[in-house]
This record gives sequence, C-alpha cells and structure tokens, in this order.
Amino acid sequence: MAPTRPPGDDVICDEAVLSDVQDAPRRGGVPLQLRRARLAVLAYFAVLGLPSGDWLARIPAIKHGLGLSDGRLGLALLAASAGQVVVSMLAGRVVHRVGSRLPIVVGGVCVAVLPVAFGLTPDQVTFMACLFGFGFAGGLLDVAMNAQAVYVERGFGRPLMTSFHACYSFGALAGGLIGGAFAWAQIGPAINFAVVAAPVACVALICGRWLLPDETAIADAGRRRGAGWRSWRAALTSPLALLGVMALFALLGEGASDGWSAVYLRDGLGTSAWLAALGFAAFSVTMALGRLAGDRLALRFGPAALVRAGGLLAAIGMATALISRVPAVTILGFALNGAGLSCIFPQLLSVAGSARPGRTASGIAAVAGMGYVGLLTGPVLIGGLASIAGLTFALGLPALLALGVAAGAGFAMSRSGKQQPAAAQAVRHTHRDPPSREASRS
Repeated sequence: MAPTRPPGDDVICDEAVLSDVQDAPRRGGVPLQLRRARLAVLAYFAVLGLPSGDWLARIPAIKHGLGLSDGRLGLALLAASAGQVVVSMLAGRVVHRVGSRLPIVVGGVCVAVLPVAFGLTPDQVTFMACLFGFGFAGGLLDVAMNAQAVYVERGFGRPLMTSFHACYSFGALAGGLIGGAFAWAQIGPAINFAVVAAPVACVALICGRWLLPDETAIADAGRRRGAGWRSWRAALTSPLALLGVMALFALLGEGASDGWSAVYLRDGLGTSAWLAALGFAAFSVTMALGRLAGDRLALRFGPAALVRAGGLLAAIGMATALISRVPAVTILGFALNGAGLSCIFPQLLSVAGSARPGRTASGIAAVAGMGYVGLLTGPVLIGGLASIAGLTFALGLPALLALGVAAGAGFAMSRSGKQQPAAAQAVRHTHRDPPSREASRS
C-alpha cells in the first residue's frame, strides 16, 4: 500500500522521499522503511513511558525521603509541567529547523538518565530543578515523536496514533511494575532509576536511524522564520484552542492519577508502598488496553463519540475511587479512569497534526502545550486543595473536568473541521478498498 496524502494536506514529506519509500523493498505490501519507522516511533513512545512510570511509582518514597507534605509535593511536581509548557513554545520551531530526529534522540537519552538524579537530590529545590529538566526533555521528545507518528500514520493511510500512545502506556505500566517491585524489595529510588536508565538510553540512541525524513513546507524559509512562536500564539485564537482546552482537562486528569493515585492509596487508605504502586499500575493497564482499541473505535464511531464516551467513563471511574474506602475498589476506580482517558489526548493530537498543512509539529505543539498547562496547574490545584480540604475532595476536580470533556467533545471536533482523524479520512476517501480490507492487508 503506497503512502497516501490525506485530504486537505498540501504537504507531507518531500516527493523524492515519498518516491524512495515507495520504491523501497516491501513486505506485506508496506515498504520496509515505513515499517521500520513505525517500530522506531513505537520504541520512542516506550522510551518516554518507562522512566516516567518508574519514577511516578516511586513518588511515595521520594516524598517521604524528602519529608514533603502534600502541598510541597504538589509544588515540586509543578516543575516538571513547567518544563513541558516552556518547551511546547519552542518545540515546533526546533523541529521545523533541525528536523525531528535530533530532538527525539537527545530528548530520549535525557528522559532515560535524569530520573537517577531524583533519587540523589538532598532537598526540594534541587529536586524541582531536576524535574524541570525532565519535563523539558520529555516535552521536546513528545512533540517531535508525535510529529513522526503523524508522518507514519499518513504513510500507512489509516489511524495509528492511538496505538503509538498505547506503547507509551505499556511502557509506563512496565515502569510502574518495576518501581513497585523495587519498592517491595525496599531498594532505594536512585538504584532503581539507574537500572532502568541504561537500557532505555541505549534504545534512544539506536532507533533514531530508522525515523522518517521530515516534511517540507511550501512556504519559503524566509516567510517561516519565527513562525514557531507566531503559530503557537495564533493557535490560541483558532479552532485548535478548543482542542487545547480539552487537552488541558484530559491531561490534568491524567496527571492527577499519575501523581496522586499511589499517594492517595498509601496516605489516604493506609496501604503498603507496593499496594499503593498498584493504583498507578491499574491506571496504566487500562490506559494501554484502551489505546490498543482506540484506532478501530475512532474509525468506526468517530473521534467525537469516542472522546465523549471516554470523558464519561473517566468521571465515573474517579468517583468510584474516591467514594470507596476499600483499596481493591479504589484501584478498580483508577482503572476505569484510565480506560476513559486513554483515547482522548491521542485523538486530539491526531487532529492537530493535520490541521496546519506543512506545520505538523506546530499544530501538535500548540495543542500539547495547552495540555501541558493542565499538568502545570494540576499538581498545584490538587496539592493546594488537599492541604485545605483533604486529598479526597481535591481529586474530585478531575472528575468534574472529565465531564466537561464529554460535554464539549462534539462542538470541539466540529469546530476543528475534522470529524474524523486525518488518516481515517484518507482511508475512507482516497482508497478504493474499504477500511476493513485495507486494515487486513496491512
């Protein structure tokens, strides 16, 4: 199956690059270069997920080691989100100037190595500085690898974005289980993070050779100079802003479960450290499984219906986790919350990546950047509310925001002009074969 151009996209990759991909050796009807690129992008999503899941599962140990209260922990977690927000305003411009390969490789190595410093920091200030660097590197990697994911999705001509994010979730799940195992063995976070960092950094260095060349915009380089900043700011007044608000709500919910599920189980319900880590693991399992099914669900029902149902399920899951005082039921609630949130953010990025012809990274950076604001404000809001009214009350906020996502899904998708992901539109409108046959042949 030759790479196809989604309707409305004036630019994808260089025509010479497309010709090389089409003429490359094939296996199962798909060029080997495209298959290798898909595997490489999957690997980088795992590179981001595994260290993230590992260190998030060890938050209780880091919290107690530094003697942080809920409020001070919330302030510390703010640093990572601040790094992501800052880099989101730069990432689009960086990718369009130097390509996505270098930011992906550098970001991947930094994401793998920096958590080691978390376990060695002597105080909150140093911990926050390390978190800022981790967030900056992770945000750069996130934008660049999502741009690569859009290129691969276009090449295959069918939805793939949610499955890429599933690999991140499986990586986070593996990291959460690894972190839980080290916590059960009472091994310190620094050793835990070092054991994970070595192989992950090697993968980040090796897989860059298989990434696809980047797209080339029609506009000349002079007109594009400085467009990264202008594109990000212009997005605030464009239909992308609606997608960005939903991304903000969704990532605030993800951040709440990421950063506070283990703390809630340990401090709120009095569970052991290893059982507390299972709360995050359950969230990651259902997040991954939901994303495995997300591409098919989006193709069948459309992204608006998928996002709407996901918001409702996320709200129900969080409410279940907070109402029950039984650890097993609380873990089940976090699992439902993960299933509901699983497909929301990937669908938003899939739309954003094709909203600006020739500026894939800028569209992704704009929506992702607004989503990172949710990660930025979430820890502060949750920590502050927990200090005032308790953690149970504070975690009710993500449930309300999930209901907001469900209520606004149809309107946001219609305003974006993309009722279906770009790759899904390509399948339905540019291929002679129906989607079912195309999927089966790939």
